[in-house]
Amino acid sequence: MRIGLLSLTMLALVAPAVRAQPAATPPVHVRDPIGALLNPNAPPPRDEDEPDVAGQPKTAPEPEPSVLPVGPQPKTYVPAPRPQLDAPVQIDELGRTPDGPPAIRDLAYDARIRASFASAESFQGPLDGGWTLAEPRGDFYVLQIVDRRDRLEAVWRNVRRTGSLNASGLVDEIQHQGAQLTLRFTEYPEPASTVSLREGPDGTWSGKLARGDQIVTVTLRRTAP
Repeated sequence: MRIGLLSLTMLALVAPAVRAQPAATPPVHVRDPIGALLNPNAPPPRDEDEPDVAGQPKTAPEPEPSVLPVGPQPKTYVPAPRPQLDAPVQIDELGRTPDGPPAIRDLAYDARIRASFASAESFQGPLDGGWTLAEPRGDFYVLQIVDRRDRLEAVWRNVRRTGSLNASGLVDEIQHQGAQLTLRFTEYPEPASTVSLREGPDGTWSGKLARGDQIVTVTLRRTAP
């Protein structure tokens, strides 16, 4: 009887101690930096919040929303390749061109050049350009005349004295009134020369060159635009 009471008393003392033991908690993975340095091949500890994807099939990452195609894509215009020529194109080869057809930019550039040229031409007078003064023995002087709305100027060069320092110079005076043209210039050491010309019905200029006591019949023709 005493043994039974002793057993019950021991069970009563042990039962609260057993009930007071806390429940087992899962182990906590602590990162070991020293161990990671000693064993670089060791797998890193898994985060508790990281989902368990072991055994799941691998899929490609989802594309960013900014790179997803939206609506129909515009078509890219690719110009036709220009012909590759292995020889120069001659002027009589009408069916061939040295380059491809001109683009819109090329046509606009040509139009601006033509408009600028036409505008410059509108300021030029009928005498603007290169002229040659000849006598019965042949060409004598080459003249370059600048005919603008506000001025009329000219220079001369003696084609029979090539290389001479006195073989060219400025025209001292030039006057154009209707069909009459008068030029005065000096070719040292010769005296001053006066050229008096008149324009004929066919557009040719003819007249005389007076130098001191000498008078020579001359004609003037255009030789450069």
